[in-house]
Amino acid sequence: MEKLCLVGDNIFGPSTADAAESLIEAFGPAMESGLPWAAILGNHDQESTMNRAELMSFISLMDYSVSQTNPSAEGPSSSLKGSMMTDIDGFGNYNLRVYGAPGSHLANSSIFNLLFLDSGDRAVVQGVRTYGWIKESQLRWVRGISQRFQGQMSDTDQSADALPPTIPALGFFHIPIPEIRQLYHKKIVGQFQEAVACSSVNSGVLETLVSIGDVKAVFMGHDHTNDFCGNLDGIWFCYGGGIGYHGYGKAGWPRRARVIFAELGKGDKAWMGVERIKTWKRLDDEKLSKVDEQVLWDHRPSR
Repeated sequence: MEKLCLVGDNIFGPSTADAAESLIEAFGPAMESGLPWAAILGNHDQESTMNRAELMSFISLMDYSVSQTNPSAEGPSSSLKGSMMTDIDGFGNYNLRVYGAPGSHLANSSIFNLLFLDSGDRAVVQGVRTYGWIKESQLRWVRGISQRFQGQMSDTDQSADALPPTIPALGFFHIPIPEIRQLYHKKIVGQFQEAVACSSVNSGVLETLVSIGDVKAVFMGHDHTNDFCGNLDGIWFCYGGGIGYHGYGKAGWPRRARVIFAELGKGDKAWMGVERIKTWKRLDDEKLSKVDEQVLWDHRPSR
């Protein structure tokens, strides 16, 4: 199934007179495509006529949007079925489950998970302005999501070849984590063209993602002329590169969109779980050039 994912700075608030009108224009192509699409917020979206809660609520109600303001409350402590979690920081924390191919024995099983997190906008730490960060309440929710999905694996009677040992997941948030700076000195795929603008607070995002083991890649925005992927402790962290024409770019450097491709394994009689995740970029040039194709994760790397 095709899906569009947008990782923030969807509108540039300071020059936006009406946030709702600008959102409709910004997401117009996504709605016209008729494909499901998901979005999170950057640090500029709320600098107009709507706050972050209002923005995510509005986005969640737009045509073909599968975005959510925040996750639903679950468990015995929830007094209202389907009510929204109130003990999680930010707006735009949610997960989307991808099910197996229709007609296959995995049609009613989650085979892929997409995690969206609100990395905030601006903050002040010890009197110094910095960017936002992903809070412990959000990381606690991520750990709970992972435990629930991996619990599904142990309860599902599937052959060893049907699904990988863990259900693979991808993460999406706007502001990069501090460790991204380390990739300046490591091998990357793509271009490192500007300094990483991140929070002065390291909240343990990388440590959490490594510990849960199912997130294979993370996709970020914020630094609009970075479009590289680099590996930190076994997880790929990828920038999308600038796609819109309202935010800043670089002269002579075509705008680009990152494509993420999840490939299903094929059994003797039916489609299996996700076997391989690849990515590349399409440039906004005359040929819609395809560049920097790479494999992010492979269930059977020895093949």
